[in-house]
Amino acid sequence: MNAAANNISATRPVIRQLDAATANRIAAGEVVERPASAVKELVENALDAGARRIGVDYALGGKALIRVTDDGCGMVPADLPLAVARHATSKLHADDLFDIRSFGFRGEALASIGAVARLTLTARAAGHEGAAITVEGGRVGAVRPAAAAQGCTVEVADLFAATPARLKFLRTDRAEAQAIADVLRRLALAAPGTGFALRDVTEDARTILQLDPEPGDLFGALRRRLARVLGNDFVDSALPIDAERDGLRLTGFAALPTYSRGANVALHLFVNGRPVQDRLMLSAVRAAYGDLLPSGRWPAAALFLTCDPLAVDVNVHPAKAEVRFRDPGLPRGLILGALRHALAGAGQRTAVSLTGLALGAARPGGAGWAIPARPAPAAVARAAAWQAPLSGAGLAEAPAARVEPPPGDAAEHYPLGAARAQLHGTYIVAQTADGVVIVDQHAAHERLVYERLKRQLADSGVASQPLLIPEVIELPHDACANLAAAAADLARAGLVVEPFGPGAVIVRALPAALGPADPRALVRDVLDDLADRGPTEGIADRMHVILARMACHGSVRAGRALTGPEMNALLREMEATPNSGQCNHGRPTWIRLGLSDLERLFGRT
Repeated sequence: MNAAANNISATRPVIRQLDAATANRIAAGEVVERPASAVKELVENALDAGARRIGVDYALGGKALIRVTDDGCGMVPADLPLAVARHATSKLHADDLFDIRSFGFRGEALASIGAVARLTLTARAAGHEGAAITVEGGRVGAVRPAAAAQGCTVEVADLFAATPARLKFLRTDRAEAQAIADVLRRLALAAPGTGFALRDVTEDARTILQLDPEPGDLFGALRRRLARVLGNDFVDSALPIDAERDGLRLTGFAALPTYSRGANVALHLFVNGRPVQDRLMLSAVRAAYGDLLPSGRWPAAALFLTCDPLAVDVNVHPAKAEVRFRDPGLPRGLILGALRHALAGAGQRTAVSLTGLALGAARPGGAGWAIPARPAPAAVARAAAWQAPLSGAGLAEAPAARVEPPPGDAAEHYPLGAARAQLHGTYIVAQTADGVVIVDQHAAHERLVYERLKRQLADSGVASQPLLIPEVIELPHDACANLAAAAADLARAGLVVEPFGPGAVIVRALPAALGPADPRALVRDVLDDLADRGPTEGIADRMHVILARMACHGSVRAGRALTGPEMNALLREMEATPNSGQCNHGRPTWIRLGLSDLERLFGRT
């Protein structure tokens, strides 16, 4: 083997101590990965200093300039050399690395930034003169007098000038600027009582983000800050979370499943006020939403976990974005229980954004609203068919199943109102006291059957209905083996499957709640779920996925005509069933249009 190719010298290597500048640059790489990392560290310092207003300016995505200004407690001139020295901090008391109640504590941020850029720190404490100090490539200058308001200003010029190779690994100016904005938004959620301003000063100063301090209690201030950062749609679709267990408290807001995102961009997690990216908490949130979200969709939430600092280790990584809990089961259990309880108690709420989408789709003048000059023959035939009931003629297939209103219209005062019609054999139109509700009958019934199966499974197992003629299904040998391995669990779910010679199984019973169902199609789908989940998946999760698949086979299909009593019975059961606002795949089961929405749509306001 060629020793040179492996960077190994033929002679004995000499061990030597790295010089301070090189050591600082290596250490800086762990703390300052990109401009957004520097902004995070500097803004966290400002928050620790008690700042009520923080301004962030950047140029060329932060590569040319980062300037963070705050109105915190500031520093006296004698503090400045220590502030830019490595491993010097005012936030760690009695050398206790566990009882940490601040964002920073490692004493590395300013020294690390100064090691790879030109950093100027200007500060003034109340009752003292202002002063400044400069660090360039790790070389610390002298303290000098400077005019300054109370607080601190940290200016970073030419980031990574001392390590130019790092610049090649940065993304475009636009991408780096977006990362800075994302960091500031997360920190703004952590401190709703603090005002934030973000400006791009590459050419003319352009304000990117402007957030005033939010007054009020925790929930009021956070709700207003969330509206500014994540949008009113999120707040209108969010559920307040406030739960406590075993010394841990979880607060914040979690959006309804119908307000989901295609990527993990609106899920914000905090531990003792610190933004984190913790896998345990993330998996707990996703598990809590579980079958309420479609595959590939992410929940939206801002959740704050508060606990004894001694119960969590925040010194896992220099960037302080990861934490480690002393007892991981406690926070996971609290998050799961609190979110599931809130989602189950949401009743018939659905995302407000769906109403806006419905209005946008139905707005006159939009796509599909052009009136043809002359009706097509098929349109004429449909119009004649619609008029036929009025003249007493029969219809082979009416375009809508009309429903007589119940006596006194009492059902209109239920949350989902009284069924008035069925459109295209798929959608139930119901009238409420103050609007209209449109229900997807298949999606709604699918959720109802699924929840019924889950309750049966939790109680004593799903009731099964023996088949009059058992169904023999030929399958590959590995598929037969998978079914045989899961036979006991499937039997608890009401699906009784037994081996039937080589390469075949026999289905003897189906879940009674499904009614008439195709055993072959059901077994094929169950096999797919068993293969997708694999042997490492928890039994409860696997069973719920299988039950969801079964519910799809046993629900009312689109295209089936329902009678008035059937439609109203479906609406009443939806009102009494948790999570009925979403089908098993996370799609909405209904939308609501208020009278004001209809009046606005038709220009009556």
